[in-house]
Amino acid sequence: MHVEFHGAAGEVTGSCHLLEVAGRRILLDCGLFQGHYEQERRNRDPFPFDPATIDAVILSHAHLDHSGRLPLLVKDGFRGRIHTQRACRDLCRIMLKDAAFLNERDAEWENRKRERKGLPPLEPLYTVAEARTAMTRFSAIDYDCRHRLATGIEFCLRDAGHILGSAIVELWVNENGRRCKLVYSGDLGHDGAPILRDVTPIADADLVLMESTYGNRLHRSRDQTLTELAGIVRDAARDHANILIPAFAVGRSQELLYLFGRHYDEWGLDRWQIFLDSPMAIEATEVYMRHSGLYDEEARRLWRDRRAQRLLPNLHLSRTAKQSMDLNRIRSGAIIIAGSGMCTGGRIRHHFKHNLWRENCHVVISGFQPQGTLGRRLVDGVEFVQLWGESVRVAARIHTVGGLSAHADRDGLRAWYGAFQGRPPVVLVHGEQQALDSLGEALRGDGAGTVHVAQSGARLDLCRSG
Repeated sequence: MHVEFHGAAGEVTGSCHLLEVAGRRILLDCGLFQGHYEQERRNRDPFPFDPATIDAVILSHAHLDHSGRLPLLVKDGFRGRIHTQRACRDLCRIMLKDAAFLNERDAEWENRKRERKGLPPLEPLYTVAEARTAMTRFSAIDYDCRHRLATGIEFCLRDAGHILGSAIVELWVNENGRRCKLVYSGDLGHDGAPILRDVTPIADADLVLMESTYGNRLHRSRDQTLTELAGIVRDAARDHANILIPAFAVGRSQELLYLFGRHYDEWGLDRWQIFLDSPMAIEATEVYMRHSGLYDEEARRLWRDRRAQRLLPNLHLSRTAKQSMDLNRIRSGAIIIAGSGMCTGGRIRHHFKHNLWRENCHVVISGFQPQGTLGRRLVDGVEFVQLWGESVRVAARIHTVGGLSAHADRDGLRAWYGAFQGRPPVVLVHGEQQALDSLGEALRGDGAGTVHVAQSGARLDLCRSG
């Protein structure tokens, strides 16, 4: 009865934890490694376990660093079920298809180079057809319902408030008379964030696997964040500028649109043209609309009161490549939301090429930027970036709006752990070293019994982790 860590151990990507309990092997998440080239190359390494021996997957949410290797798992022999919340299933259908399309495109481009060098072709990590096959393994369930996974194993999903359909996993196991409850946080949301309900507190556990993405940081308050956004819009209008917002297609894009709709008059957004320049974000927004029952009360009220009229009458959906390229001719008055959220690919890089060197351009960084990403370099104040072999000067104003994060900050994580009775042992996952160290120290100060930091490949007994 133990857990092994095969991703998001000392890093914030590649989430994958293997449970061996009651004669069964269960994965918590199966995510892509994302970031710089060396990290992404790890996705082609063989799994450190035989996928054919995995009985089930419990998926916390749809972000690719948690779900993105599921098609590869199925391709390599997994034949069990992937259990997740209904909205998460719907989002995965979009995200995994998109990831597969990019895999095929990147392999095609790479193989043109390899052919000229006389090298053998490279297969895509997985194809669109293989992503569709993986979706047939999904079992969609609701929050707050306890399910029997196998003899001696039951689980329940609770709302994590991170993105639509994100879940905390409660697992009850019984093996040879030994009973144990494991709670896996997945990614925890930031209480008070737009659209979604707050994180669900959990009262009891024998062991907690807990994310630590922002374990060393405090977010700005909601009011401060809204004031900051309003100021950026005001300053950009004064500068006759464009505003570029690299944003995750799932979660962040929808939150931004919601905030723009809610503060449309207050922020003078009628003078702007707003573009959602991401086919995947457009599809994800449609999923959000279908699952409005998962919204918090404020969002449900806004959706109910203004559904008949468009929340953003000046919103334009850029689905095609031509529509996206046309935006590069706009010199001012455009707010462009585009992927990728970490600026590692996607349409935002094209907009950077046409705007970053302009002093009256404003860039809003609205999400976590891991080490090695272009987004992180912009946050750190780099003066030049490389885009398709061209050195581009960064003259634009870079705004890091931390209060928009979909992750709980250090105090939010401490508060969630503080709801557990008896301060159970905790294992920190999904965090860079400074975040892990800072959060671990804070939890010990709060009276946590034992704090472990997950190490890649390490094994921990579920019932003797204290």
